[in-house]
Amino acid sequence: MRHGKGHDPDCCCRRIRGYGRRMTAARHAVLDALSARGEHLTAEEVFKAARRLYPNLGLATVYRTLELLTRIGLVSKFDTGDDRARYEFADPAGTKGHHHHLVCTSCRRIVDYKDFIKEETELLRRTEEGLAKKYGFRIDSHVIQFYGLCRDCAR
Repeated sequence: MRHGKGHDPDCCCRRIRGYGRRMTAARHAVLDALSARGEHLTAEEVFKAARRLYPNLGLATVYRTLELLTRIGLVSKFDTGDDRARYEFADPAGTKGHHHHLVCTSCRRIVDYKDFIKEETELLRRTEEGLAKKYGFRIDSHVIQFYGLCRDCAR
């Protein structure tokens, strides 16, 4: 089983086992569904794709698996404002590059935004430093999403 564009299946298995869990056929199917279908999938979309690989899979198992994968850092979960969480592979090694999301509130299209300009990068760095100092908090990462209308929906 593949487990994602640029994701090492052995690494996924080691991470899951490192948390005292087994690498089940259902977990393989969920990881493969995420990699085959791309990014920003709802649990229902993961379920439909994974069920083709593992017909006995239940929706509750998909939800539990996605929560486990999120908890151990293999998958990132985010909200697009439509009451349906979306999932994508996490990028701890930085191979995909840090990115934010642009979410169209009309068609729900999601754009990975990562071509930051110097001023944006500096503002985020200063904001993180300020928050860390003010609250005595070590910031490891952040998630930023911008909501609005894509070019097509704005017409």
